[in-house]
Amino acid sequence: MQKLKVLFLVLFSMMTFAQISPKDTIRVENYPTDSVSAKQVPSEIEVLTNIEKANAPAGVMKFNPTKAGLYSAILPGLGQYYNKKYWKIPIVWGGIGTGVGITLWNQKQYNRYRDAFVAELNGQKHEFSDIPGVTKEVLGRTQDRAKRQRDYAIAITGLVYILNIVDAVVDAHLYEGRHDPDLALKPTVIFDEFGKMNSKAGLSLSYNF
Repeated sequence: MQKLKVLFLVLFSMMTFAQISPKDTIRVENYPTDSVSAKQVPSEIEVLTNIEKANAPAGVMKFNPTKAGLYSAILPGLGQYYNKKYWKIPIVWGGIGTGVGITLWNQKQYNRYRDAFVAELNGQKHEFSDIPGVTKEVLGRTQDRAKRQRDYAIAITGLVYILNIVDAVVDAHLYEGRHDPDLALKPTVIFDEFGKMNSKAGLSLSYNF
């Protein structure tokens, strides 16, 4: 009987140690060893093509001078927008807007003095009648000066409008040349041995063959 008890305790101890806790297990993933990789090795032609693309020079953006000039003629500053010269647009608008404003102001002054001059010739009252020294000669000269200033403002405004078109055309035409690495125009310091000033500011033009 004593031997049976000892045998029973030994078997019970072996069963207890044989149990494995889930926390102590190590999970091993079994991956198929005969699978085919989906990643394809690029061929030699593809490798050479990728290398040539990486070493190729960056493409130069080109603009159509005709389009740039036409856009600026339709709406001043639109050609500069087409050429991506956005900082020039306020300059164009400011120049043309100032010219138009001066033209309208001088036209208004001319109309005032013109009406007063006609009224003075006809012996009628006008807005300058109560001012001493205002005669038909004075009114005539004043209206002529206002008209002359108006004409100058119109001419300058027209010149700014034309320059706006020319700038857009030239800018579009020379864009590729300005971005040519063999052609460079940049500020530099010019040394003058015979002048009073040894160094002067200037521009240098370099061209590589």
